[in-house]
Amino acid sequence: MAPNIVLEAVMQTAVAGLMAGILYGLMASGVGLIFGVMRVVNFAQGEFLMLGMYGAVFAAALIAPLGLFGVTLGAYLGVLLTGPVIFILGAIIHRVVLSRSTGLRAAGTESEGHYTQMILTLGLSLIFQSVALAWFGAVPRQNRTPISDQAWTFQPFPGVDAEVFVNQGQALSCLVALVLVGVIYQVFSRTSIGKSLRAAADNPVAATYVGIRVDRAHRFAFAFGVAITAVAGGLVSIYYPFQPYVGVQFLIIMYAAVVLGGLGSVLGAFWGGVIIGFVQQVSALFLPLELQSAAIFVVLVATLFFKPDGIFGKNVERV
Repeated sequence: MAPNIVLEAVMQTAVAGLMAGILYGLMASGVGLIFGVMRVVNFAQGEFLMLGMYGAVFAAALIAPLGLFGVTLGAYLGVLLTGPVIFILGAIIHRVVLSRSTGLRAAGTESEGHYTQMILTLGLSLIFQSVALAWFGAVPRQNRTPISDQAWTFQPFPGVDAEVFVNQGQALSCLVALVLVGVIYQVFSRTSIGKSLRAAADNPVAATYVGIRVDRAHRFAFAFGVAITAVAGGLVSIYYPFQPYVGVQFLIIMYAAVVLGGLGSVLGAFWGGVIIGFVQQVSALFLPLELQSAAIFVVLVATLFFKPDGIFGKNVERV
């Protein structure tokens, strides 16, 4: 094989891996936030991502007739508008379903409510899948825009016949994702909301003594976490077809990213997603499609062998 073809394949794979990883990282940040604050494994997280995809499609359809924005800008505005809707839905679900098996109410119970949380979120996952299948059908959809199938072409090395193609829709989605990750990091590292959430996560009982309402903090964390993942799903829908069961394949990636980055670390979840996206794409250079997922977990197991708490995780005993 000619050297320029090999170079082109390597560069194309690296770019695709980086872009996929950034969006995986945004998805996983929502999971990392929920687990970091609530210590809840949410099996319905993939379905919130799926709802974000459908929500973005319908929001864009509602914006388009207004004629105030172009198709592309309208699609991305639809993605961002889906976030607050899913936030409200997440807050309601936490209040009605999860609040009785999480936080201080679960303290002192067997397994601190984890068994109940697993069954409840798994049930929510099945409900969302069934309702979406009944309402939207199994036909794949996509939030199509003029840039969904367009690509930029770059020749990184002058004089070398090796080009890189970058999907415009995916690239713009990655830029939006990076901005959102930066905002999330600032909110949870520099604001009073972030301090309250960290206090509620570190020691819920002590947090109540200083006036922090742990249940409310958990509700905000859950709602915000599912909204982040839903927005990530909306960004993916710009260039990726989906159907009601799409959440399952991304759920595994999200939790692998959270474990790799370190349980309880939102920033670690993001970087875990970046690494997994990169590994997934690079493995395509020398592995068949069926073994790409295996490559992800080989890297995950190898990392945990040397660093059991994940790359950014810390072994902290919660009192």
